Amino acid sequence: MLKRLFVVAVVLGLAGLAGFWVLTAPKPLAAGDLPAHTGDVAKGEQIFWTGGCGSCHAAKGAKGDDKLKLGGGQAFETPFGTFLAPNISPDETHGIGRWTALDLVNAMKKGLSPDGRHYYPAFPYASYARMTTEDVIDLAAYMKTLPKVAEASKPHQLGFPFNIRRGLGLWKLLFLDPAPVVALPADAPADVLRGRYLVEGPGHCGECHSPRNPIGGIDKSRWLAGAPALDSQGRVANLTPAPSTLGGWSAKDIAYYLEAGFTPDYDSVGGAMVSVVDNMGKISKQDRDAMAAYLKAVPPKPKG
Repeated sequence: MLKRLFVVAVVLGLAGLAGFWVLTAPKPLAAGDLPAHTGDVAKGEQIFWTGGCGSCHAAKGAKGDDKLKLGGGQAFETPFGTFLAPNISPDETHGIGRWTALDLVNAMKKGLSPDGRHYYPAFPYASYARMTTEDVIDLAAYMKTLPKVAEASKPHQLGFPFNIRRGLGLWKLLFLDPAPVVALPADAPADVLRGRYLVEGPGHCGECHSPRNPIGGIDKSRWLAGAPALDSQGRVANLTPAPSTLGGWSAKDIAYYLEAGFTPDYDSVGGAMVSVVDNMGKISKQDRDAMAAYLKAVPPKPKG
């Protein structure tokens, strides 16, 4: 009897392991899945600043041209461990200089490395999944023009079970969704639709400004309602048009804040938003206006 129970337990364990292995399998795009699109460097530069790549992958506090030196190294402490931003400069040895456009598309839209490993969602691919493939290809073209940084990436500091990357396949089943977060009517203005794309996709604003559940997934029912700051110093602001937050701001006020960092009552930006505003000041006025239009159109939420 005991022998039979042991055999049943082993069979069930093996079946569970096989199910886990299948469910967590990487699902990369193939070269044939890419559109016939030649990367546009100028458009890629706009995506670069919208995505704030230098804010995480350049040296902490980098300004000016130093934000283009993407050697990595910044540490981000989370409840799951400390993540170290990798080198994503075009250095062939330590960075991503050998990557193809397909490699970058799989990294940003699927959260996968060129060798098929799952990336941790500290890299905000859950937002980048909403980007068009053409925009990622443009970004790849621009990033190849940036300075090479010959500095090795540092490993993340994670304990068990978070150091088992394969399990991230289950996380992706729950939270990796390319669909827009906010449903807009079919006749929504073009600038609001463009703003949704920028805020929810390359801008990845919800990654910091939305609360998360215990396993790190964004609580979309409280989208952009604010959240605890990663460094435990205060809170990240509520970006919805609730009366106590942006409800009293006009779209013009929001767009000007993104450009210059000044609020309607003449206060100035601080903390991590300093770098964000520096990035937003480099994108087109049309896109800043579109982001503002979207933020005025999202459903108001109480503080997250």
